[in-house]
Formats: sequence, structure tokens, C-alpha cells
Amino acid sequence: MRDAGNPARPESAAEKNIGSRPGFRLEADVLRRLAGRRQTLALAESCTGGCLAHRLTNVPGASTVFLGGVVAYGNTAKQKFLGVRTKTLATHGAVSEAVAREMAEGARKKFGADFALGITGVAGPGGGTKAKPTGTVFIALAGAFGTMVERRCNACERTKFKEITARQALVLFRLKLSHSGTLCACE
Repeated sequence: MRDAGNPARPESAAEKNIGSRPGFRLEADVLRRLAGRRQTLALAESCTGGCLAHRLTNVPGASTVFLGGVVAYGNTAKQKFLGVRTKTLATHGAVSEAVAREMAEGARKKFGADFALGITGVAGPGGGTKAKPTGTVFIALAGAFGTMVERRCNACERTKFKEITARQALVLFRLKLSHSGTLCACE
């Protein structure tokens, strides 16, 4: 788990290699594995603006495991639809480990899903600070094991930022599941 004070970490070699086989679709693989185990997924997206949901819903049969998602771009939506606390937003800001955590946990609870991903960040080109520069993103994964959060920095053009961040969320999900014994990345 990454702490909000720690710098973003780069993708590991294992993360970069996931999905590198010709014809391999990461989102299809994740959904297939979930379906085989009768587990479900929900999303809470902010800076990705539905990009991750778009990727998942491009896969035929996604509705068997993907229950839905919320694009909570503004703070009011984060509070109203995901249960992010006013105090959390005031103390940590919308782009923080704490908010990503509450987004994922809120989506999991609202949808009754086995797992949920929560994503919040600074897509840019403006809005960054010294502590949270443009490209900063927090990706949370909530499940029965608890909630983990990764901090990344994807300093690039806005559309590319969304695509990279959505992929990182899928990779985080797949890797966590493969290490928890719930899924095997080698299948």
C-alpha cells in the first residue's frame, strides 16, 4: 500500500508485461476470471471520466460481473453517490489516498460488489501543485481483504493520462488478485 506522503512509484516489469501478448485484452481477461469465480466489480472514477468503464463495457458479456460505476468528477458527486466524507475532502483534498480509498469502499458498498476500484487524480494540463503535480493519480482497490491504494504519476496529455490510468487500475486489480490466491495470473 502506498501512503499519500510517498512518491509515486513507476510500473514494475511485471506490470509492463501484463497484456503484452498479441491479441491479449487485459479487461477481457479480468472479466473472464471474475466470471469464472462468480465475483463482481464496481467502479468509482473521477479523473478518468468513465474510461475504465468504457473499456470494460466493450467486452461482450461484461454485465455478468461488472455491476456498474459512478463518474464522480466533482466533490459533491463524490459525497452524494459514494459517501466520501466532507472532512476527508477538507483534510486531504480530492486528489488523495484517503479520497480514493473512500471512493472505492463507497462503490463496493453501493453496488454490493465483491471488488471496487476508485480513481482520483490531476489529469491536467493545469491543477497540479508541488505536492501533487499534474499527472498524480491515486488508484484504490477495495475487497474483502480491505482496501489498498497506489499512487502514480502519469504526466502526459489528458487523453493519454486517462488511458494509462485505466490500464494501471486493471493491472493493479489483476496483480492483487493473483497474489491473494483469489485469481492466478498464470492461468
